[in-house]
Amino acid sequence: MAKIQISWSVLCLVFSLILNLLLVNKLMYVGGKWEVSWSRKAAEEGEAAAAVGCSGHGRAYLDGLVVDGIPECECNSCYVGSDCSQISSDCVADVDSGDPLFLEPFWMKNAASSAMLVAGWHRMSYVFKNKSIISQLLENQIRKLHTAVGNAVTQGRFIVFGAGSIQLLNAAVHALSQENSSVQAKVVASVPFYQLYQLQTDLFRSVDFEFQGDTSLWKNSSDSSLNFIEIVTAPNNPDGQMNKAVLQGPYVKAIHDHAYYWPHFTAIPAPADEDVMLFSLSKLTGHAGTRFGWAVIRDEAVYERMSTYVKLNTLGISRDAQLRAFKLVKVIMERDGRDIFEYGHATMKSRWEKLSSLFSISKRFSLQDIEPQYCTFFQSLRAASPAIVEKLYGVPFPSHWYDIVYFGLETPHGFSFWLLSENISYQLDVIHDTSYAWLKCEQDEDKECYSVLKKAGIIGRDGTLFRVEGSYVRLSLIKTQDDFDMLLHKTKKLVAQEDDWQTRSTM
Repeated sequence: MAKIQISWSVLCLVFSLILNLLLVNKLMYVGGKWEVSWSRKAAEEGEAAAAVGCSGHGRAYLDGLVVDGIPECECNSCYVGSDCSQISSDCVADVDSGDPLFLEPFWMKNAASSAMLVAGWHRMSYVFKNKSIISQLLENQIRKLHTAVGNAVTQGRFIVFGAGSIQLLNAAVHALSQENSSVQAKVVASVPFYQLYQLQTDLFRSVDFEFQGDTSLWKNSSDSSLNFIEIVTAPNNPDGQMNKAVLQGPYVKAIHDHAYYWPHFTAIPAPADEDVMLFSLSKLTGHAGTRFGWAVIRDEAVYERMSTYVKLNTLGISRDAQLRAFKLVKVIMERDGRDIFEYGHATMKSRWEKLSSLFSISKRFSLQDIEPQYCTFFQSLRAASPAIVEKLYGVPFPSHWYDIVYFGLETPHGFSFWLLSENISYQLDVIHDTSYAWLKCEQDEDKECYSVLKKAGIIGRDGTLFRVEGSYVRLSLIKTQDDFDMLLHKTKKLVAQEDDWQTRSTM
């Protein structure tokens, strides 16, 4: 009898366990998919914030203010009101910063594939399981990305993660200054250059390195013992030029900043293949706030010194930032980057076409010209302007690119035309798509160009901040569509006033 009771108890216990497993399975695993449980509330909160439309002129965020239980709108420039539906009457076109919000609509379109929900216990340790501070999966994805895009050689190279390319820039300066360390390294860059190069180097200045300004000042130096670190930016910020290293010598090292070397900003003629190359998530995907970048390094000793710098400086990069970067790059790689680069390229080209069209009739202002290059990613010849194409090939391009119908068929990336002088067929982008318009005030009386534009309601970045004369101003074309539309509005009014300006200037 006792054996029967024990057997019955065991049977009940087994039955209970099976029943519980079946119930859990029913609650959690339905139709071959896991159903949400603890993540439901977080998902609902995210959806609620995303559902606040803000009239298309702003966004509501999970970490923003909440009013009456509803996330509050954070309006774009020039828009106000609880739902961002009212435009400010005294608004200016603020195109100073390089905030890459032009890619925001792409990620809204890809909301489902790019969303992620992070558990409260995700990656709480200082390190990953292999004691590394770098996600191996993310590193692998980055290598695959560069191979797919064709913009950098990564095989046989080392990769270091940083808090954007800015932290990695100083890590590289530190690492390279240790070579031939008996002589202080002179850090230089070709004008116009990004102001932060000097500001950061001055901030961290040590006995090992010091910023020494424009590269050209040292080009003809006869002292071969001088120790140089040249920062080479390609494409360059602010003018979009594909800069190359200028200095040569046994004690010259270079840091190549390729933050903008992606197909939505420039042609990709060949993979970059330098000793130290810097990239950032902000200009690749638009996620500037994630603060994530990486360096591709040839020499192991330089890699070790840069890794040590990042470890001592910040104990590596946030695991949450690495997870988000991994998610975003994974989305990009679903079609080898074609979706985001085609979207970004089309957006930038459209903006350049509209802005160039306005300034093409101006005698007071001009925009930069960029030499055309063949892009291996889009498999097309991408050119900066009709003037450049005419100069190089002798082809009389009209000022407005949509007029070029007689050269051939329109393609997604430009026009295909037959160049009789060389008997070669080209596919051509007449309008370029660099991040910034490098505007010049051509008249002597407008030598303080920043002030001229500010008076017209346009806030750019003064050329003097890039170590050139004040007749230049950088205009950012990578902000929101609202920012760009306001720039067009102010520019139309400014150019339309040129007849009055010419009359006054000749009086």
